[in-house]
Amino acid sequence: MFMDSGLIHIYCGDGKGKTSAAAGLAVRAAGWGKRILFTRFLKNENSGELKVLDKIPEIEVLHLEKSYGFYSSLNAEEKKEAEETYRKLWEKTMQLISGGSYDVLVVDEFMAAYNYGLIPQEEALYFLKEKPEGLEVVLTGRDPDPRLVELADYVSEIRRIRHPFDRGVQARKGIEY
Repeated sequence: MFMDSGLIHIYCGDGKGKTSAAAGLAVRAAGWGKRILFTRFLKNENSGELKVLDKIPEIEVLHLEKSYGFYSSLNAEEKKEAEETYRKLWEKTMQLISGGSYDVLVVDEFMAAYNYGLIPQEEALYFLKEKPEGLEVVLTGRDPDPRLVELADYVSEIRRIRHPFDRGVQARKGIEY
């Protein structure tokens, strides 16, 4: 394997910090002049990391016009709308990556979108197997499919031991989002 060939990273687990780790890698890569495409599924657009990532010229964040919240809490009509939105986001991501102008692709909450079928699973697996050689791919989320784990070069599990949410503390601006 060549030194500059892109690898696949998975940040998974039930602990806090998967998105932060992916954002940190994106910032590090941007610091070395790499071009990053950062896309997110099933996340609110109102987050501190997006505000910073948007200011870094080497990072392009694909924003959604609407946030849907937890997929499992959506009604049938909202799920249909979300499915269409996320299908288009996946297609746009694949279109942009195929142009070859990015060095790093971050897909935040990939696992949830993949597990809910919001990302076509077989297409996603094919993409990861056949991705452009130099493209570094970072995927985050809980419960990765064993086939994804098998394809990955890095798998880092972030495990929750204790979290303030368990005591009723809600997500805090600047800390959890």
